[in-house]
Amino acid sequence: MKKNVSGESTLLWKAGEAFRRVNRAYSAPKEHQLAGHLGALVAFAAYTGVWGTAVSVRRNELPDRHQPLDLLLTAAAVFRLGRLLSKGSVTSPLRAPFTRYESVAGPAEVNESPRGGRFRSTVGELATCPFCLSVWLTTTFTGAQLLWPRATRTVTGGLTALAVADTLQLGYDCLTQKNSD
Repeated sequence: MKKNVSGESTLLWKAGEAFRRVNRAYSAPKEHQLAGHLGALVAFAAYTGVWGTAVSVRRNELPDRHQPLDLLLTAAAVFRLGRLLSKGSVTSPLRAPFTRYESVAGPAEVNESPRGGRFRSTVGELATCPFCLSVWLTTTFTGAQLLWPRATRTVTGGLTALAVADTLQLGYDCLTQKNSD
């Protein structure tokens, strides 16, 4: 295979150049780094592959259909854990290396923005986006459900209880504020 001056193969070099052209044409350099997002996609594919391999090695059978209660518990657990990890004030030390504090967002939540270079800002975007984290958390809970169903139901049940309790707390606050007006 033909190599360029830096020793890269011609095909790899051409692919890199094509990606850089697309990245430049896609957005301003600091606004939206496609290379960082490509790295996140590769990391997610590897993460999903590890779960798939673990399930395959254990030779666990895939269920014929989803159990409605498991779907409900998993959805509520993903929602609550995604909010806690991406917006929770108590979890801000986990995000701090990749984000910058902006403001209070609501009860026990903060707004943060990504900071740093390509890798750091991509992690910051993922860490502050509950929708982005939900994809990773759903993959985690799905794989865990196949490997350790009882333990996973316990965890998703606990997180669902937390989500319901938070909803009740917020509802109570709304009712008491309305009555004090």
